[in-house]
Order: sequence, then C-alpha cells, then structure tokens
Amino acid sequence: MKHPEVSIRRATADDAAALATLGAATFSDAFGYLYTPKDLQTFLSEHHSVEAWQALLADACRATWVAALPDEALIGFVTVGACKLPVENLEPQAGEIQMLYVRKEYQNLRLGRRLMDAGLAWLEEKQHDPLYIGVWSENFGAQRFYGRYGFRKFGEYGFRVGKAVDREFILKRHKEGEA
Repeated sequence: MKHPEVSIRRATADDAAALATLGAATFSDAFGYLYTPKDLQTFLSEHHSVEAWQALLADACRATWVAALPDEALIGFVTVGACKLPVENLEPQAGEIQMLYVRKEYQNLRLGRRLMDAGLAWLEEKQHDPLYIGVWSENFGAQRFYGRYGFRKFGEYGFRVGKAVDREFILKRHKEGEA
C-alpha cells in the first residue's frame, strides 16, 4: 500500500469538531479497554467534546498541530502548552506535551515524530523550560518514544478517567547539562 501524503499544520477553531471525534477515537483505541463504558464515556465527554476542544483551541497558552490527509481528514494531533501536571515546585516557565495521538492505522508513518517536533518547536519558541509529559505507567512504547527525546521519569500521579485512577508517570526533559 502506498503511504498517503500527510501534512502537519496548526489547528484552528474550525477543527474543534474533527478533533473531538479524533481525540475520542484515539483515546478509546489506545486505552478504552482499561475502563468501564461509563468511566470512559465520562472522560470523553469531559475532555473530547466539541466544547472542550473549542476552549482548548481558544487558549492562547496552548497550541495544537494536526496531521491531515490530502482530503483534510485528521489522523493525528499534538497539544502543548504550559505545564498542568501536579509537579511539586513547578518551574514558572515549565511546558508540557499534553496529548499526542495518531490513529492506529497510520502509526508507522513517523507522524508522531513530526507532530512532536512541531510541538517542541512551539514550546521552545515560547521559552518553556523544562518540559514535562504524563504517560501511563504501562505504556512502554510511549515511554521509549519520549526517552528518545531526552525525557526521563521524574515522578508519578493518579490520572482520573471517570472513577478509575491510573498510575501515570511524569517524565521531564532536563535542561542541557543537567543530570
């Protein structure tokens, strides 16, 4: 099968509905099996509704990039911004990779890398330092991916999905020269 041409572009307010659908689908594909249908639906309605995406896209402290097919169908996204993770003594300029998802059928096209690079460039432009990301403690592939970018385990917290609470690792990308 020939790989489709995929563009990476900054998301706009017009993308809110498509991102709500994509966000719900990619989260469900990756993690839906972990939760009861009620817990999953609660999480999706809070975090991947059109209204939630409209608010996120309107937030000047956050930015989202999308991976789009030639027909403009969205197949991946990254959202970055000021760090919102529960980090003790959080640095005032700390940034975060908040979400990075690609549809299952497009995951071996290096789109995660392209989206990550776009998000990191924005964070660096906005002078966010250091950078953090939260990742499920059992998502070893994501941990390896972020490790290639210099992120290392820094802490843990409970990530709530409905009534379920997952063990989540907080990864931190240290400043140059920092151990």
